[in-house]
Amino acid sequence: MTIRVLLADDQALLRSAFKVLVDSESDMEVVGEASDGAEAVRLAKSERADVVLMDIRMPGTDGLAATRLISADPALAHVRVVMLTTFEVDEYVVQSLRAGASGFLGKGAEPDELLGAIRIAAAGEALLSPVATKGLIAKFLAQGEGSDGEGRVRGERLDALTGREREVLVQVAGGHSNDEIAERLEVSPLTVKTHVNRAMAKLGARDRAQLVVIAYESGLVRPRVE
Repeated sequence: MTIRVLLADDQALLRSAFKVLVDSESDMEVVGEASDGAEAVRLAKSERADVVLMDIRMPGTDGLAATRLISADPALAHVRVVMLTTFEVDEYVVQSLRAGASGFLGKGAEPDELLGAIRIAAAGEALLSPVATKGLIAKFLAQGEGSDGEGRVRGERLDALTGREREVLVQVAGGHSNDEIAERLEVSPLTVKTHVNRAMAKLGARDRAQLVVIAYESGLVRPRVE
């Protein structure tokens, strides 16, 4: 199946470069280009995009607002958003995840990284770099506005999880893949996937990225700043 990609960036030159790269792959194609967030939301629906590469800073409706709109629209539940940021240590990274993005990618990423990010997002996985999972997300979630109230609510929702589901959630928050979690917990990857899916359903998470946010905001995983 061909992955339908939407490019959302106010820099035409950058969109052109991304388009050439994406269209060179046999398993993906660019189905639309947007120069602002409002256009990105409209095209995501009309062009049936699977993955949106979304710049954070755009005029008018920015990438964060557009991502929130996409995440809130049931008709776009299948759409995965990968935020593009100039610096990986940007505070917008956490805001992006809270808005519903599946992950983020630095604009200086290598071509293979960009293509890999699209495939990972399309598969429903979380695109979280080692830098983020080693403390960046935790740092900003700990300092973010409104996280305390949300944390209490989500902390209560964790009561619905089984002990094993909590274990798996902790591992997901650490940035580990299903295979890595399976090895750590000495179970099969399929079992891990089942636990992850059940945790997402119980916690109302769109994907693994949202599970990471919930794990930190609920206090299940403690912030660690390195």
